[in-house]
Amino acid sequence: MRTLSYQFQHSNTKYYLGESLLQLGNYADPARSVLVLDENVDKHHGHKLQGWKKLVIPDGEENKSADVLEQIINGLIELEADRKTMLIGIGGGMTTDLTGYASSIYMRGMPVGFVPTTLLAQVDASIGGKNGINHGKHKNLLGTIRQPEFILFDYSLPLTMPDDEWHNGFAEIIKYACIMDATLFTYLEENREKAMQRDVAILEYLVERSVELKTKVVLEDEFENGSRRWLNFGHTLGHAVEKLENIAHGKAVAIGMVAAAKISEKLKGLPVEQTNRLIRLINDYQLPVTLTSNKEEVYNIFKMDKKREADNIHFVLLEEIGKAITQAVPISALKQLLDEL
Repeated sequence: MRTLSYQFQHSNTKYYLGESLLQLGNYADPARSVLVLDENVDKHHGHKLQGWKKLVIPDGEENKSADVLEQIINGLIELEADRKTMLIGIGGGMTTDLTGYASSIYMRGMPVGFVPTTLLAQVDASIGGKNGINHGKHKNLLGTIRQPEFILFDYSLPLTMPDDEWHNGFAEIIKYACIMDATLFTYLEENREKAMQRDVAILEYLVERSVELKTKVVLEDEFENGSRRWLNFGHTLGHAVEKLENIAHGKAVAIGMVAAAKISEKLKGLPVEQTNRLIRLINDYQLPVTLTSNKEEVYNIFKMDKKREADNIHFVLLEEIGKAITQAVPISALKQLLDEL
């Protein structure tokens, strides 16, 4: 187990890499903590958490909502939680996002910790302090940026995921490779078979490299005024597809990355062979590559994207694999590019 400590603007966050969920009591007092788990996590791992106070919420992205947020707040009131009570989200990105947001508004703020249980949550959702809920067709429209006190990474937890969810997690790892680490892109190409077979050593490397890359960006730009926008590569279109098709986040981001690469060909001269290399890699990790959604509906959602300023969207493009750039693109131009895809 490795412990890393990062000083963000308003907090110090500790990462416990390779720790066991069974050791959670070393980092939080069960008598002064409340756990938030979804039904699935409680079913598979609840037996490891005897003696803890628990709030169990429904599973699924559709439950990242104001209604479930209210359930958590009501549960905290019933348990007489105060401002010093530690709230701990144990689950996928939906759970950590909801838990982080609840902790930021209950009594104007209480400490929070995360135990991400899915590959996607370990490499992305739990890191960086973005917390929030969906509103209508708009993903993460309501939220805040607030860092957790700690994140505990238990590498055995994602190994129990269904195949579909396992593949889903690789979209964000591929994203990091695309925007800032061409060597990681090659590593993903060369270790595909072992990764798909859930080789623990490969998993450990991919999680720790992803954590390192994302944290580096967040430390440089915690409140998303510059380089942190790169982390949205594939997400502008991806979030729209996710809401319209009701598909997993990783699948939607995979489709969004291919679309963003094709747009990068036109706006930044990304070589076609690099787009094709990305398509092959996404295919190899059994993720979709084709945009089949109604383009008018996609446009109506992404024109309300959080990265919009006036009539422009700060769109993340690739100059080459491993090198991203953010460019303010007029919404009207994006609509035309979308129609041409």
